[in-house]
Amino acid sequence: MVLEMKVPSPGESITEVEIATWLVEDGDYVEKDQPIAEVDSDKATLELPAEESGIITLKAEEGDAVAVGAVVCHIDMSAAKPEEGAEKKEAPKVEEKKEEAPQATPAKETYATGAASPAAKKILAEKGISAASIKGTGKDGRVTKEDAVKAVPSMGTPGMGSRGTSRKKLSMLRRKVAERLVSVKNDTAMLTTFNEVNMQPIFDLRKQFKEDFKAKHGVGLGFMSFFTKAVTRALQMYPAVNSMIDGKEMVSFDFQDISIAVSGPKGLMVPVIRNAENLTFRGVESEVKRLAIRAREGQITVDEMTGGTFTITNGGVFGSMLSTPIINPPQSAILGMHNIVNRPMAVNGEVVIQPIMYVALSYDHRIIDGKESVGFLVAVKEALENPVELLMDNNPTKALEM
Repeated sequence: MVLEMKVPSPGESITEVEIATWLVEDGDYVEKDQPIAEVDSDKATLELPAEESGIITLKAEEGDAVAVGAVVCHIDMSAAKPEEGAEKKEAPKVEEKKEEAPQATPAKETYATGAASPAAKKILAEKGISAASIKGTGKDGRVTKEDAVKAVPSMGTPGMGSRGTSRKKLSMLRRKVAERLVSVKNDTAMLTTFNEVNMQPIFDLRKQFKEDFKAKHGVGLGFMSFFTKAVTRALQMYPAVNSMIDGKEMVSFDFQDISIAVSGPKGLMVPVIRNAENLTFRGVESEVKRLAIRAREGQITVDEMTGGTFTITNGGVFGSMLSTPIINPPQSAILGMHNIVNRPMAVNGEVVIQPIMYVALSYDHRIIDGKESVGFLVAVKEALENPVELLMDNNPTKALEM
C-alpha cells in the first residue's frame, strides 16, 4: 500500500510552504515519525515527520513552493526494511567518448612578431611596460596602439583578486520578512524618537541580587525583565501605543503581549510573551529563556509567534550603539535597546562616568501622536532609572523572590 503524504497546515492563514531541505533521499527507507524534510512557511521553519514506515519517493524538489494539502512524497508501506549494511544499487555508468579538441594552427612568426608600432611604443614607454609582455593582435603579431592602450592599467581595471559571484534563492521566511518590512515603510507614517537611560541603578540591583536570583529560580537576572516591566507599565499609561489600525478603526488592547526579537538559525524570530503585565521578574526571565531556546533550536511554533501588541528588540547584543527599529506589523510601535557604554554624565552638578544606553521608539504616527510617543519613552526611562520605586514597590527582595 502506498501512502500519499500531504503538506499539513502549519497555522492559520498559511496557504503554502517551501521545501527548504530534504533530510532523506529518494528511495530511502524511513521510519514512522522520522523527520524527512524541513519546510519554510512565511513565519517559521518546521520539520515534516514521516506518517508511516516504508520506502519513500520524493515528489517535490528543494526550493519548490508547495500548497498546503499537496502531495510531497509517497511512502510504500509494503516495502520491507533493508538489512543492515545493505547498499543501494547504483545505475551502471556509461562511458562517454571523449572528443579531442581540434589542434590550433600555430601563428606564423616573423621579424614583426612582438614588435610595437611607433604609437604603441610611445604609450608603453611612458608607462614602463615592455612590449615583450604583450601579445600583439596586429599583422604577424605586431603590438598595435590598441594593444598598448589595453595593457595600461587604469582605475577601472580589475585587480588580481577573486571577482566571482554566487546566487542563492531567498527562503520563504526571508522573502516574507522583506515584503513586510517594505510594506511597513510604505504603508505607515513611521517616526522614531530617542532617549538615553542611566543603567547604574539596574547594575547595582543585579550585582546585589543576581546570585541569589539564579540559585533560587534557575535563570539569570538579565536586562530583559526590567525592560519588559518598564514597557508594560508605560503601555498602561499610554494605551494608544498598545493599539493598532484595522481598516478605519483603531483597536486597543487591555493586555500586553510583548514580542521579543530573537536571532535564530533561519533569521530573526519574534516569539510572544503572553500577558506580560501579570508576570514577575522571574516569570519574564523564564519565558524569555524558554522562547529563545526554542527559536534557536528551530522548535518555535507559528502560534508562539502570532499576535503581540508591542515589540522589544535588542541590537545591543551585536554591538549596535543606535538604530531605527522597524515596526513589527500590525503593531504600532517597537522599542529598540542598544549597547551599554560608560559615558560622562552630569549627576547632582558633578560629571561622573555612568553606564548609558540609548533607546529608540519607532511608532506609527497615524494613531500615536508625538506627545504620547515621547511620554511613553520618558516613562520607560523613568522606570529603568528608578526601578526600586516604580517597578518593585520599594521592596526589591520581595519582587525578586516571587
